[in-house]
Amino acid sequence: MHERIVDAVQIQDDGKEETLRPRYLHEYIGQQGIKDNLRIYIDAAKLRQESLDHVLLYGPPGLGKTSLAHIIANELAVNIRVTSGPAIERAGDLAAIVTNLNEGDVLFIDEIHRLPKSVEEVLYPAMEDFAVDIMIGKGPSARSLRLELPPFTLIGATTRAGLLSAPLRDRFGVVSHLNYFPVSDLQRIIVRAAAILVVPLDEDGAAEIARRSRGTPRIANRLLRRVRDFAQVVGDGHIDYALAIEALARMNVDAYGLDELDHRLLLGIIEKFGGGPVGLDTLSATVGEDAGTIEDVYEPYLLQMGLLKRTPRGREVTAQAYTHFGKRYPGASD
Repeated sequence: MHERIVDAVQIQDDGKEETLRPRYLHEYIGQQGIKDNLRIYIDAAKLRQESLDHVLLYGPPGLGKTSLAHIIANELAVNIRVTSGPAIERAGDLAAIVTNLNEGDVLFIDEIHRLPKSVEEVLYPAMEDFAVDIMIGKGPSARSLRLELPPFTLIGATTRAGLLSAPLRDRFGVVSHLNYFPVSDLQRIIVRAAAILVVPLDEDGAAEIARRSRGTPRIANRLLRRVRDFAQVVGDGHIDYALAIEALARMNVDAYGLDELDHRLLLGIIEKFGGGPVGLDTLSATVGEDAGTIEDVYEPYLLQMGLLKRTPRGREVTAQAYTHFGKRYPGASD
């Protein structure tokens, strides 16, 4: 798979993303309902001098799940231990992590849906009873030893909430779904990031970058950094509307935030299959991308924007997509 500037998954180019991350709830822009609820839950836990209930954050990549986990730890004034589902291969790995937590600490597990089943079994008593069972010895002489744990908060993040097992999902006291950000919130995020990066930016330039950021703060920050490069090399260092338009056009990011791979997929359906329907495997062979990549990476945003639709017979391009590419929709009247 090609590395795309509009890919919401973190890439090597995002190495300095941490400097732009908000540290407290009042700095976090967007997702107002989630923020308001988290503020109440955190304040209540602090008043009772208890650990916060376990929190599950789910939604598309790049929307700030990791940032929220760090914000919760900062608001609680506790340490955070960060790991991921694929990194915890054995039950002993998880036991080693949770036994080193202090009272009230936050354990953040990214991609929690990818935890092995054997690890989940150890996680259940850790979440419910703050205890972990470990086996000592092997064979007939083996015995189980229960270790008591200090109360802690588990924060799980996932892009695939449907893949979580029901017993694990039910053990989270706080479940929050992060949605794509509106352009107005993305514009505020870009203005804040520009101030941190010390980049002169006007309102129209910020708005244009926001419109092409696919509803995702990570993409917004990435586009801002790349537009900044153009401003410093081919401009006077200031990002205005004209400079933003030129830079984004040279990066092949159009007015909908689509890149050349999105164009190839949509135009492939239009030009080779009359707008569809076309099966996923056939589409995969046509555009030269893995079917799973098309389904998980390309399609969600195209579906959200109303440019593509899934039908029982396959994928179809909508009238809106035809209009976007300046083509006549087959069903349109003259």
